[in-house]
Amino acid sequence: MKKLLLSGILLFGLVFPISTPLSAEPFHRKVDSLLISTTDHKKFKVLKQDFKSGPEVTKACLTCHTEASKQLHRTRHWTWDVPMKKGERLGKKNVVNNFCISVEGNEPRCTSCHIGYDWKDKNFNFRSEENVDCLACHDMTGTYKKLPAGAGHPAYQATVFEKKTFPKVDLAFVAQRVGHPDRHNCGICHFEGGGADAVKHGDLDNSLLKPDRELDVHMAIGKKELNMTCADCHKTEGHQVPGSRYTPEAHDTHGFDYPLTDNNPATCSSCHGLKPHKKLKKLNDHVARVACQTCHIPFIAKERPTKMWWDWSKAGKFDKNGKEITKKDSSGCILYVSKKGEFRWAKNVAPEYSWFNGEMNYTTFKTTINDKKVVSVNHPDGAANDPLSRIWPFKVHRGKQPYDPVLKRFVKPIVYGPKGSGAYWADFNWDKSIRKGMKNAGLEYSGKYAFVETEMYWPISHMVSPKEKSLSCKECHSRSGRLQNLSGFYLMGRDTNPFVEYFGLLAISGSLIGVIIHSIIRYFTVKKLKKAGGL
Repeated sequence: MKKLLLSGILLFGLVFPISTPLSAEPFHRKVDSLLISTTDHKKFKVLKQDFKSGPEVTKACLTCHTEASKQLHRTRHWTWDVPMKKGERLGKKNVVNNFCISVEGNEPRCTSCHIGYDWKDKNFNFRSEENVDCLACHDMTGTYKKLPAGAGHPAYQATVFEKKTFPKVDLAFVAQRVGHPDRHNCGICHFEGGGADAVKHGDLDNSLLKPDRELDVHMAIGKKELNMTCADCHKTEGHQVPGSRYTPEAHDTHGFDYPLTDNNPATCSSCHGLKPHKKLKKLNDHVARVACQTCHIPFIAKERPTKMWWDWSKAGKFDKNGKEITKKDSSGCILYVSKKGEFRWAKNVAPEYSWFNGEMNYTTFKTTINDKKVVSVNHPDGAANDPLSRIWPFKVHRGKQPYDPVLKRFVKPIVYGPKGSGAYWADFNWDKSIRKGMKNAGLEYSGKYAFVETEMYWPISHMVSPKEKSLSCKECHSRSGRLQNLSGFYLMGRDTNPFVEYFGLLAISGSLIGVIIHSIIRYFTVKKLKKAGGL
């Protein structure tokens, strides 16, 4: 039935062309507004008012879009909470990270990327419909910005934060000019997560707003380019956005199924199928064990450096006048800041590779850690002998962060807050910051803290290069290639087998000795025949 339906859709597309990712043309956005929407929001009286706050705008939106907030309430974008099979709860609200460490206790700062208003602390009302922020994802003006520490609110009057002025947002102007989310809406949080552009993911930054083909073959802008947006792959239904890093699909067994959405559409195979190589068909054998991203994303951070190291243990230094220190490199990347410690950045980064079956192992704030080695905040599950595993590319962010050396657990410091609150960025006292944060979270703290080195894995799926720039065979099939540290399997061109090499050497040596002996025999035989007059 599914195949019949898909055939019908494709046949219809041949007769009456429709927007599908099979053609470059549908992704060009420069078209008549009447072809985009049946609604002109500038004509709605309910949106022609002097809005004083974001929730007032949402209340107006709900007069027509009556079920929108209820839909959002079910999403991970709203809850930041993901229940998993093993009984643990993940999502931004719960997990440890080695950037700003924890959301809990730092909500006013972290929730500037939340799709809601007023999440100031753990008492936030997740059932409030009016506190859903419609404009964050649907603003088409580019003028709607949340305050960095406004608990999700934009500037209702001109506001200065860390020497930068955020102008008052004209809420009525924005509300009358909404539309389907584009890469700018998604990028506000996903490109600038971690506090600045390009910090976290490595394959997501503001260079993707207007990329060329070399940067990303899918999102490239131009007359002959695909010009795809985030929503073309992360195809949304009921505000549910597929492709979460908490529930990734490492091995898509369904293959081509676009534009159907009964399976995850945010995979390479949903558009390209399970046998994507038409000319070099031998490469299709790799699909079963190698993720498409491994070969087709040879580098990340192509135009803008991404953060690779964050050392919290170096924080808290001041100049001779007692002033906070900020050091930058020649490109403007911050190398040191008193509040946060030491950073390292890199550009044109080759990903690291690991076997991945779609399950990520997470270290929580209740996990006992081994502080004698580097602690994985999260780590991809998988192995060479696991048929569900594929070789995947990752950005691995490393650093040092505080932990409890007595209980052997990570701690939740409060870093953001006013002076005198105990927040580290204001008072520069780790013990006070950790003590207050652990009490707020209801977690045990021994009263001792130290710093441990950590690593965090970020799966790579963006910045896809043109096929002619994908990895060549020798870049993996060689002893010093990209997969030189990936163990558990035999890789031709990289690995040696002592038995094969021993018997191969014997065979070569035996052949050589046989040739020499044969030559000697022939030499003396010919010489003897000559002497006997036989030649």
